Amino acid sequence: MTDTNTPSAIPTLGRYAQLDRVRAPHDMRNLSVEQLKQLADELRSETIDAVSTTGGHLGASLGVVELTVALHAVFDTPDDRVIWDVGHQAYPHKILTGRRERIRTLRQPGGLSGFTRRSESEYDPFGAAHSSTSISAGLGMAVAHHLRAEEDPSYRERNVIAVIGDGSISAGMAYEAMNNASHCGPGAERLIVVLNDNEMSIAPPVGAMSSYLSRLMSSRKFLSLRELAGKMAKRLPGRLERTAKKADEYARGIMTGGTLFEELGFYYVGPVDGHDMNQLVHILRNLRDAEDVGPVLLHVITEKGHGYTPAESAGDKYHAVSKFNVVTGEQKKGPAGPPSYTSVFARELVRQAATDDRIVTVTAAMPSGTGLDKFAKAYPDRFFDVGIAEQHAVTFAAGMATEGLRPFCAIYSTFLQRAYDQVMHDVVLQKLPVRFAIDRAGLVGADGATHAGSFDIAYLGCLPGITLMAPSTELELLHMTATAVAFDEGPIGLRYPRGNGLGLDLPAAGEILEIGRGRIVREMSRQSGPEQGGIAILSLGPRLAEALKAADMLAAQGLSPTVADARFAKPLDTALIEQLARNHAVLITIEEGSVGGFGSYVMTHLAKTGLLDRVRFRPMTLPDRFIDHNTQDAQYIEAGLDAAAIVATALKALGVPQTRQMA
Repeated sequence: MTDTNTPSAIPTLGRYAQLDRVRAPHDMRNLSVEQLKQLADELRSETIDAVSTTGGHLGASLGVVELTVALHAVFDTPDDRVIWDVGHQAYPHKILTGRRERIRTLRQPGGLSGFTRRSESEYDPFGAAHSSTSISAGLGMAVAHHLRAEEDPSYRERNVIAVIGDGSISAGMAYEAMNNASHCGPGAERLIVVLNDNEMSIAPPVGAMSSYLSRLMSSRKFLSLRELAGKMAKRLPGRLERTAKKADEYARGIMTGGTLFEELGFYYVGPVDGHDMNQLVHILRNLRDAEDVGPVLLHVITEKGHGYTPAESAGDKYHAVSKFNVVTGEQKKGPAGPPSYTSVFARELVRQAATDDRIVTVTAAMPSGTGLDKFAKAYPDRFFDVGIAEQHAVTFAAGMATEGLRPFCAIYSTFLQRAYDQVMHDVVLQKLPVRFAIDRAGLVGADGATHAGSFDIAYLGCLPGITLMAPSTELELLHMTATAVAFDEGPIGLRYPRGNGLGLDLPAAGEILEIGRGRIVREMSRQSGPEQGGIAILSLGPRLAEALKAADMLAAQGLSPTVADARFAKPLDTALIEQLARNHAVLITIEEGSVGGFGSYVMTHLAKTGLLDRVRFRPMTLPDRFIDHNTQDAQYIEAGLDAAAIVATALKALGVPQTRQMA
């Protein structure tokens, strides 16, 4: 069910004449083009105002305002399906589809998701928080509609529109889907791919001639003429028929640049000015009503951040912003704090590269997010941004490793999942020394479950021969970065979280750690209770800070535990694990990862050595469910990975009465 707009929930209600009348897309269907233009202007202002209070991905959403209005005005959504890829383009879409009253809860605890989500609205037919999935999903929907219509004559085939933009077209999956579309039969004829080109990287500048050609090629007259020409060509001998078809494709390709898409079996229309409502509405109506054209690719040129001067003039076009002042565009900054884990990694890598020209870096469209923008500035010839193409990034790095370079492949944990086969087959199986810098490991806050780095320990640690590190502090990350540079024996990964470190003093250079060796951080003091052996807490990664808080809480009850930092998920420090198991009654492991990770590796070793029979082992992991967007601290409390949860786990394992737990 969609929400009902109410004055109390919409602070701008009464400010926008057209937008206030739109409670759902059907309210737009009888508006004139001039009214739709006004609606787009108001929608852009509402989007800016809303995101100024929440933060979020503003630039891409501002670029598709006119396109959003035109799509919902022309097509019969939600019966006609519109898929936004990547979903962070969809803020204007959310406002127009019954969620305006909740738009200021965007990315807030309990509020709207920053991406499309099927459970949130019937107008979100597919969740797309990662990129380049829309054409595959849309093709599946179109084929499904056709099969249903064949079975049920009363069922109306739907149009399916996949809006793919913000760099998503660079991923191989998009081309795999397009290559398949021309062979999927009649169902694919209702698929319209809208290429939202907001980087001016594919098409020539939009001008009057290209606009005219786009409207012409999408018109009924042109399509009918082309169909007639096609029928005539079929009467020609086979070779001449094929020649005529190619001539048609290449003639339009020369004029528009669409030959590639034609070769993939799409009818290409474009490029089109994505901010010209008159063009968009007429072309979309032509495509909606066209028959037997086959899958269509509409190439739309938009400007990221369009219509908001601070965004247009910013280098990143306000791709992702914190809360900001609408008038000035100035983003609100929190108080200065410790450096982020990402910046510490980048600092040490840049330092190492000054004396090691074998260090090269690869990222998949996230140079600033991974900190490699600093490396790129210092060593542009050794920095490679491959676009949204994680699979290629990994194998590209593998190729460089075969020739003696020291590649660092910096990818968010959640995006590295997309290249798992390449990690296994192209890197690990061949024992190539690719360094994986796995940013955003663990829970990530406002980006929610889609962007959480929950699974990398489990999916990497099971691979033979990989080394996997997890720093507990920014100082440890400094050392692990230096360790990764020096490690040439095979693949190695270092996973680190989103956010700031603890504010520790950092030396000028990192130290090389011994592979597979953890450390005791705090020794158990003498126990005051009757329990034999006491408690050991073995932490992997940044939960060490919470483990130390828990140790203080337990010490207040006379149960000071031993606290250890594992440092390595693989290879395990088996000597440390065995020491803790032999000398303590309870052994707790804690990690910022899913079931099947570090705790499982420890438990397997304990079982094999027989030590699992003599120690009360309690693994603490993320729960077996997805955790919604919130602050990181709140997410870890919800996950049961905070100090209080560690204390409760320890006391329950010891069998301490509830009254003592509450003391």
